Parts: sequence; C-alpha cells; structure tokens
Amino acid sequence: MDRLRALLQRTLGTVRQHMGTDQFGNKYYYLPEQRTWTGQVIRAKRMMDPVQKDMFKYESGDIPAEWEAWIRGKRKDPPTIEEILKNEQMRQDISAKGEESLQRDKGMQGTEDMKTKVKGHASAPVYEKHTPTEEPSSTGSTFVPGSWNPQKK
Repeated sequence: MDRLRALLQRTLGTVRQHMGTDQFGNKYYYLPEQRTWTGQVIRAKRMMDPVQKDMFKYESGDIPAEWEAWIRGKRKDPPTIEEILKNEQMRQDISAKGEESLQRDKGMQGTEDMKTKVKGHASAPVYEKHTPTEEPSSTGSTFVPGSWNPQKK
C-alpha cells in the first residue's frame, strides 16, 4: 500500500485525504508524510480548502473551534458534525444564561439603595472627634494619627 501511494504521489503529485466538511462548507484535508526523489522527508500537513477564496474576508467565527484545533494539531482525530452541533448548542445555552443573568442583575440594581454613607476615615477605629492631649496616651495598636500635639516650650 505504501508503494502504491508513493507511486501515485510521484505521478499525480500530492495525495490528500478528505477528512471532513464543516457547516459553512469549508473542506479539511490531511496530507500524509511524503518523501521526495532525493530522499527528503516532507512532514504531514493538515489544511483547509475555504469556501471563500479571499482569505482577508475571513473573521474569527468562520472556522469552528473544533476544526481549528484539529488543523493546529491540538487534537488527533477530526471532529464529527454531531460534536460540533453539540458544542454549538452548549455555547448558545451559556450565552442565553448569561443574558438572563445580566437582565436579572439590571433588575436588582434598580430596587436596591446603592448609596453608602461614609462617616470618618476608613482606617480610623473611632469616628468621633478627639481632643488633643499634652502627653501621648495611646499605644502602637490604638494610635490615631494627629491626636497628639505636643506643646512647644
């Protein structure tokens, strides 16, 4: 079988195996490892034959994530159409739940009183006004900055 494939490669050029087609119509191929007539080894490749021949017209969602993972070698086997449809349904469910959660949060924001009342400095343990003394009366753990003003002599 290997010799037949090698003979076909030499006479017809590269032999590519059709691995599948996605829902957009893009076709995916596998080119097995090849040897040139000089003995050089050309490694195996995975490629896509796009529906839109203009590559600059492709956007991020035009190639399914499962097929992109196969092309990049992140997965060994090509995805099935059932797997792609199941993952797409899961993405739509997650998107719907996110929208539902966003609407629920927007509804809750209108009913709550969101104003906070600040009284004193956040790091101060006591919020009342202190009267300065001549001698420091606090220890390190209860020291309040600005509460001790020594008298000039």
